[in-house]
Amino acid sequence: MFEKLKKRWEITSNIQLILIFIAFSVTGSLAVMVRKLVFSYLSISSDTNLLIKIFMSILIITPTYQVFLIIVGSLLGQFRFFWKFEKKMLSRFIPKKKKQPLS
Repeated sequence: MFEKLKKRWEITSNIQLILIFIAFSVTGSLAVMVRKLVFSYLSISSDTNLLIKIFMSILIITPTYQVFLIIVGSLLGQFRFFWKFEKKMLSRFIPKKKKQPLS
């Protein structure tokens, strides 16, 4: 299983794989902590409408996660991997331009 990931992610070392796993873990935890702080600041509680909480969670966590992933990945010496990962992930959100037919 780990060999498959290493091949897919184009990494060679087990240490690099561990650092990448740590970066994903720390980043996820930090993004959730930021969401909790923002919810507290905006007085969003358990009484708030579920749809509002879901929308706000997505709005807060998505960009926060992206930024923290680059920061934490860089601190762990994996900037190149995470920069490539981010570009690939963000390209999924941006619609591709359709090619114009030749006249």
